[in-house]
Amino acid sequence: MSIISAQNINFSYATKPIMEDVSLVIDEAQIVAIIGPNGSGKTTLLKIINGTLFPDSGQMLIDGKDTRLWPRQEIAKTVAIVPQETASIFSFYAEEIVLMGRFPRLSNYRFENKKDYRIVHEAMEKTDTLAFANRRFDELSAGERQRVLIARALAQEPKILLLDESTVFLDLKHQMQFLALLRQLNVTQNLTVMFVTHDINLAAQHAGRIILLYCGKNYAIGKPAEVITAANIKEVYDVDVLIDQNPQSGLPRMTLIT
Repeated sequence: MSIISAQNINFSYATKPIMEDVSLVIDEAQIVAIIGPNGSGKTTLLKIINGTLFPDSGQMLIDGKDTRLWPRQEIAKTVAIVPQETASIFSFYAEEIVLMGRFPRLSNYRFENKKDYRIVHEAMEKTDTLAFANRRFDELSAGERQRVLIARALAQEPKILLLDESTVFLDLKHQMQFLALLRQLNVTQNLTVMFVTHDINLAAQHAGRIILLYCGKNYAIGKPAEVITAANIKEVYDVDVLIDQNPQSGLPRMTLIT
């Protein structure tokens, strides 16, 4: 069953076209990687799915409903997004940042209760951030801040998790822990995951489906072996690569030819 459906999406910033006639269908509980050169529309696509931006033409449907028709709070109950980096204007503690993820679940007449704090603490345990719950967000390292933002997204209890280069600041240990957590949530909670990355090998190993964007268009969509080919990488990135198989997983592995 499809949970995300983009139908002939076109989008421009002022007079600069960013996305042109992009269509895609994502089924529930898929893990999808979005790759492509800088300026190809990867982050813009996430923002359109999240309802932060609306297409100039075409439709973005979440659970069959046009995002234009969803109140922001209702979209946030279904879709959570982790940006590349978030600056905190005020000196919030890490726990307070994660608690913000509960906002869509609150009403005008309800404050956070024991259940909300339990969910927040569980999200922080999963992301290895509970140890610095009482530290100020702006005093944390880039990797620690990113893990707090991931915890905030998990605290929303979304059906769809969007990640914009969310592993770029993580060290190897926390990168592997986080990817393992995504796979676990994908299986146990039917969480649909879409992540933007410049790491093509990471995309090949951890996504069941890959979207390759180029100049704001869908260049290729499919399984890793269908998308990550020497011809596709040469055409889109203008580099020569060797594609073989990862000896452990059998999935595509890319090596630059220098």
